[in-house]
Amino acid sequence: MKIIFAGTPEFAVPALQGLINQSRQKSNGSFEIVQVLTQPDRPAGRGMQLKASPIKQLALQHSLQVFQPESLKPEEVQTEIAAAQADVLIVAAYGLIIPTAVLNMFPKGCYNIHGSLLPRWRGAAPIHRAILAGDAETGVTIMEVVPKLDAGAMVSKWATPIQPTDTTQTLHDAIASEGAKLMVAAMQALETTGELAAEPQDESLVTYAHKLEKSECPIDWTKSALEISRQVRAFNPFPVATTQFRGETIKIWFATVSAQNGTGKAGKITALEANIHAACGQGILEIHELQMPGGKRQTATQFMQGQHLKIGDTFA
Repeated sequence: MKIIFAGTPEFAVPALQGLINQSRQKSNGSFEIVQVLTQPDRPAGRGMQLKASPIKQLALQHSLQVFQPESLKPEEVQTEIAAAQADVLIVAAYGLIIPTAVLNMFPKGCYNIHGSLLPRWRGAAPIHRAILAGDAETGVTIMEVVPKLDAGAMVSKWATPIQPTDTTQTLHDAIASEGAKLMVAAMQALETTGELAAEPQDESLVTYAHKLEKSECPIDWTKSALEISRQVRAFNPFPVATTQFRGETIKIWFATVSAQNGTGKAGKITALEANIHAACGQGILEIHELQMPGGKRQTATQFMQGQHLKIGDTFA
């Protein structure tokens, strides 16, 4: 079974690696990755040098053919994809719109790894939005790719509870890993049976995970400690929640709801222990990790010592 894999960031790496591993186990079926689609190299780092995507780096390590068009709409791009004569397309956080003409090239279908329990959280930021909304669980869905955004029928799912200490990073890593396993299993079944059973999404349950905006980063200390903790954890590792401290914008990387009771002006530091405790509109936020402008991430203890923090200091 000939596969084209389309992906770009770190999220897609476990899936491509899993398919590469499976392609070398001839006793379990025959996969061949005939082409890897990924976005063009982008400027990155302080020097803004062009950097290959994580998927391109992995593909080149395994001598796979890499194709990096800016868009899949031009006829010459579609001609090159069609020339690979692939049976199936697998998509994982590719980041480009896939035209219907391309979707129709694959006789065994097109399948996507989506980081939510569809139909909840279609769209660009499903993990972030699940944490922000206080969802009890999240997960990953293997789905058919259709022209409408994340609307395809569902092949398989994996669910996990969202813990009070989970961040987008921790959930991202778990979802990427489990999504890769589900996709490999789906491709094994497709190779064996020639088709995959899929369940349509219930359109009445659809929600959309809109892209994060920088305007969402600043913390509003009049909100509850629970809401602020969700914001901090949802925005880790990007774009990171911020607050004002002594006239500077600092980043709050990790915070949980304190078990301590207390009241005070919103943003006021109420206790300095292993972590920093700050009053909120309701409850106390326990801040574990912070970062000054131009500095490195610090534990609360390091921050307290470096900034000579005292009870009564205020975040704004």
